[in-house]
Amino acid sequence: MCGFAGFAGPELLGSRSQTESVLSAMGQAIRHRGPDAGGVWFDGELRLGLVHRRLSIIDLSELGAQPMASESGRYVISFNGEIYNFRRLKAELETLGARFRGHSDTEVMLAAFEAWGVGQALGRFNGMFAFALADRHQRKLYLARDRMGEKPLYYGWQGHTLLFGSELKALTCHPSWKGEVNRGALPLLLRHNFIPAPHSIYTGINKLPPASFISLDLTKLEPGKLPAPALYWHLESQFSSDREWTFEGASSHLEQLLEEVVGDQMVSDVPLGAFLSGGVDSSTIVALMQKQASQPVRTFSIGFNEDGFNEAEHAAAVANHLGTNHTELYVTEQNARELVPSLPQIYDEPFADSSQLPTYLVSEMTRKHVTVALSGDGGDELFCGYTRYPSMLRGWQRRGSLGSRLKSLSGRLPSGLTAHAIRALVPSQKGRSVEAIQFRIARARAIASARSLSEFYRQSVSLWADPGMALVEPGESDYGLTGPLPDQVSDNELKTLMWRDLNWYLPDDILTKVDRAAMACSLETRIPMLDHRVVSFAMGLPVSLNMNGNIGKQVLRSVLYRHVPREMIDRPKQGFAVPVGAWLRGGLREWAEELLEPARLREQGYWKADMVRQVWREHLSGREDYSSELWGILMLQAWLANKDSANLISSNGLT
Repeated sequence: MCGFAGFAGPELLGSRSQTESVLSAMGQAIRHRGPDAGGVWFDGELRLGLVHRRLSIIDLSELGAQPMASESGRYVISFNGEIYNFRRLKAELETLGARFRGHSDTEVMLAAFEAWGVGQALGRFNGMFAFALADRHQRKLYLARDRMGEKPLYYGWQGHTLLFGSELKALTCHPSWKGEVNRGALPLLLRHNFIPAPHSIYTGINKLPPASFISLDLTKLEPGKLPAPALYWHLESQFSSDREWTFEGASSHLEQLLEEVVGDQMVSDVPLGAFLSGGVDSSTIVALMQKQASQPVRTFSIGFNEDGFNEAEHAAAVANHLGTNHTELYVTEQNARELVPSLPQIYDEPFADSSQLPTYLVSEMTRKHVTVALSGDGGDELFCGYTRYPSMLRGWQRRGSLGSRLKSLSGRLPSGLTAHAIRALVPSQKGRSVEAIQFRIARARAIASARSLSEFYRQSVSLWADPGMALVEPGESDYGLTGPLPDQVSDNELKTLMWRDLNWYLPDDILTKVDRAAMACSLETRIPMLDHRVVSFAMGLPVSLNMNGNIGKQVLRSVLYRHVPREMIDRPKQGFAVPVGAWLRGGLREWAEELLEPARLREQGYWKADMVRQVWREHLSGREDYSSELWGILMLQAWLANKDSANLISSNGLT
């Protein structure tokens, strides 16, 4: 696990030493991703530079250092991630005549490019990765990302320079950086509490989608122009299977497959452990780790003192049953208060999944003991685990009657009514503010007007159904759709919902949250559920094997029941929830109040300050819980404050 960055373009920075100094600064900005070593490479003829920061996991010697050149010198790579099948690929490449100096997966990747070409080699890699690859013979630059989007890659033009890297903070160190806020991304943030690919918070900077790569001819670069990403693997093709599964057959096959995958991902030259929440997904991964380990696995969990949010006791019970070496940390308001000022630096762009707080804290704790941690992420998306799936399908099927009721209600609520008049017209809303009623009407209208299941899904998961209620410039309503995804990928509607989560929510929320939090602590995380073989198997299963009424993950549960008693696992799904609503009324109130100060909101020019303040007052009163809606605004405000401070420091020559 590492970090990389680089730039290309028709114009040089000046002398070679100046160029290498900029590359070094870009690398230093992401030193947390690779604190063990760093290196730069620059080709003046190609006008291309690469920098790498290394977190040594496999082959700790200098033979694993990057940027690394292939044996012939044709390819040079700067790579972030792990290729789990590199040993099998190495053995195959050796039969083709490849020779190796060390035993790193990076060297195997380069040999694979030499033997098979970039496109074919990408299809052979089993792992998590993002990389920049220079082909010195064909004078090309390749940027690529793993199948499921575990590792990040930002890229785009700033002036006459093409910038790219693992994190935005590396790009900001280049002299061509402009850093203009992309107003079109703000409605996305309010809707989803994250900014989905291919968009970013900065104008001109994109996120490379999962399972894709771009190829750039370095002799024909045109500022402002980029080729469309090409897919080398298609998730939608995994949604059908020629094999008919029985429940027992599927369960046995999944256990065997996961055991192999977990074994592959336990390969490490440094200490390794796992996150354990006590839920189905992480407990399954830890059980299969402990089955193959020669000593107790190190496991780590987070707890809360607030009722309804604590799963630490369940994690401890599972750890005790499996015999792991378990460590836990209870998160307090004080922990949150100390951490929130750092979130803009950790995430680089506004990111507002509030479970980012415990994710960072568990990563920080884990890094004190190990360098690599396995995670159970992905199980909900792959095995129908989210409780919203059944309710969303019921809503989709009842949308006609919902639409009729809404039209009737909307006709009774012309604009400009007083709170008293609204409550008189809608007695069921007695006691609610006008803004609270408007929230409900806007959300219900958006859901009822959806013309496809995919649009229904998008509206259902939107926090602000109408971002224009809070934003001065609300932007285009369809700006958040992540490319030309089909409305349906299967005859089964539930699989379409899973497809949307796998393409959108998983990479842009869950995986972003884990990667940035863990890498800020120099901790490598690995996610066995997202091995493409597991993904292909899970997507090919009939929904009937996973769903029992409203309870999903039946096949995955059956694997876990072979290792952990059913009664230890079977309980209502809780998720990785955080008591941020109560914290905003308590320990985080002063921090939030400063960011939401009326004059500040108006001066920035982004917000309808009166609406934002009313939502804040409603939350503080306890009449409504607007913590999710407010967290996105607060994260943007905190990010803007951090950005302004960084610009001020830079302008004064203090960087």
